[in-house]
Amino acid sequence: MPSSEVHHLFHHPIADHSFSADRQTLAVARDNNVELYARSGGKFALQDELRGHDKTVTGVDIAPRSGRIVTCSQDRNAYVWEPSPSGWKPTLVLLRINRAATSVRWSPSEAKFAVGSGARVIAVCYFEEENNWWVSKHLKKPIRSTVTSVSWHPNSVLLAAGSTDGHARVFSSFIKGVDPRPEPSTWGERLPFNTVCGEYLNGTAGWVHGCAFSPRGDALAFTAHDSSITVVYPGGPDQPPKAVVSVGTQVLPLVSLVWTSESEIVAAGYDCEAFKFRGDEQGWELTGSVESKGRPGLTDQREESALNMFRQMDLKGKVKDDTQLNTVHQNTISTVRSYAENGGSVSKFTTSGVDGRVVVWSL
Repeated sequence: MPSSEVHHLFHHPIADHSFSADRQTLAVARDNNVELYARSGGKFALQDELRGHDKTVTGVDIAPRSGRIVTCSQDRNAYVWEPSPSGWKPTLVLLRINRAATSVRWSPSEAKFAVGSGARVIAVCYFEEENNWWVSKHLKKPIRSTVTSVSWHPNSVLLAAGSTDGHARVFSSFIKGVDPRPEPSTWGERLPFNTVCGEYLNGTAGWVHGCAFSPRGDALAFTAHDSSITVVYPGGPDQPPKAVVSVGTQVLPLVSLVWTSESEIVAAGYDCEAFKFRGDEQGWELTGSVESKGRPGLTDQREESALNMFRQMDLKGKVKDDTQLNTVHQNTISTVRSYAENGGSVSKFTTSGVDGRVVVWSL
């Protein structure tokens, strides 16, 4: 059974969370602020608060090498926070969007970050040395609705995005002078900015909630509101994909996902627990929950006497109080992220959700 380390931080929804590279600092988006927790022993204690947004913070990401934190919010702004002797110093980013920002992620190179928004654009932001500020270029076409999630390819040029128009797309975010020329890949060879390298419609045109590239970047997975997960294997530049494998499930919709290896994905969402999927180009399948359901105390409830059961039904109209879920999270899981890797595959991942918990899972 996978072990879990549960940190119940507060009774408020967590929109997004991110750990520092040394795993000693945890940033969580709570209401209009980002709270920074420091690990002390086996717990996390509140250490600092990043105040600057005046509406709900929707995304937070800590750059592993530089330690810079990027945040975005429904106030249509993003800030880059840099550590300084006097505390965290914010720099406003000119996003040029007229709707809420929905998600943000640093590129693996840490030279850029991408901000999804309700304005039907993705702002790709980079630092302009001569003017000493962060500026953005917009990926617009052919997005027709709110961008719900963004995910970077390992080469820091290709960017995947899920949208409420039912599509997951792969764009080139190549910026001259910032990015080195990318190597040709199965997604494309010549990649000027805003090249659409792939556009994939969900089977029922349901909202796409989460998307992620595989560790090598040769496949794309996305989850949608019809409770499906779809894995796309591209066939090469300007070619139809080699395989598009869609797995329908009987669980509630999955919101976020992470590849644990080239053949395994962990996804979680409205069912308040994480699920494992395994497969390859030939097919994918749901292999079960990450949690072991035989947790202590569950069997005792099942073996209640018939007399006691009828007595409860007579008293309360029901057998037992069912306000407590038998999962670790007690509400929707909103974010799944990689936490520790071992030999190229993810050995630990983290989840955060509407119940104010951040949980570290061992696979």
